[in-house]
Amino acid sequence: MNSQTQRLVLQGEAGDIEALQDAPVGVSRGVAVVAHPHPLFGGTMDNKVVQTLARAFVQCGWRVVRFNFRGVGASAGVHDAGQGEAKDFLSVVAQVAPQGPLALAGFSFGSFVASHALAALWHQRDIEKVVFVGTAASRFTVADVPPDAHERALVVHGEQDDTVPLSAVMDWARPQSLPVTVVPGGGHFFHGQLPLLKSLVVRHLSV
Repeated sequence: MNSQTQRLVLQGEAGDIEALQDAPVGVSRGVAVVAHPHPLFGGTMDNKVVQTLARAFVQCGWRVVRFNFRGVGASAGVHDAGQGEAKDFLSVVAQVAPQGPLALAGFSFGSFVASHALAALWHQRDIEKVVFVGTAASRFTVADVPPDAHERALVVHGEQDDTVPLSAVMDWARPQSLPVTVVPGGGHFFHGQLPLLKSLVVRHLSV
């Protein structure tokens, strides 16, 4: 992302996990772990939405780690339909943020994976912020956001997302009374609207 980006090789159940870390200027507020979209459809940690999320967190003082799921880039293993990827996410958290303030974020398939990491970690860790973008609620069983986490969570979706229909995200959010921020005219990848997406995330992180 910039000259300060550090390459990491972490360890997961399937072997090496390729990761990138970006640090803010000064003392960090904590560590944010960001998950990328579906590996079988070209999703990687270099995805533009994932990079936008990383930039927003760094701007707000967070150290950010984004990583490639198993079978992507230099990460070992093969795609595991979300179960192994959730273990990858938890492995990354355990290594880069074993204690202290933590934020979880994901885009598309990454939000689905991050939702299960949130469910596993919520009662064990101080999770300060949660950001789900383009949540893949039409294709996967996304975990509910714990009620106590609602005020710390931002769910953003494009009005005209043709990969994950907005209606599917509303069907997931409605029983939880979980607010969803809708970007008018937004598609799944927020083409032309990444600055707006970043500003929404920055606003959420600044509260």
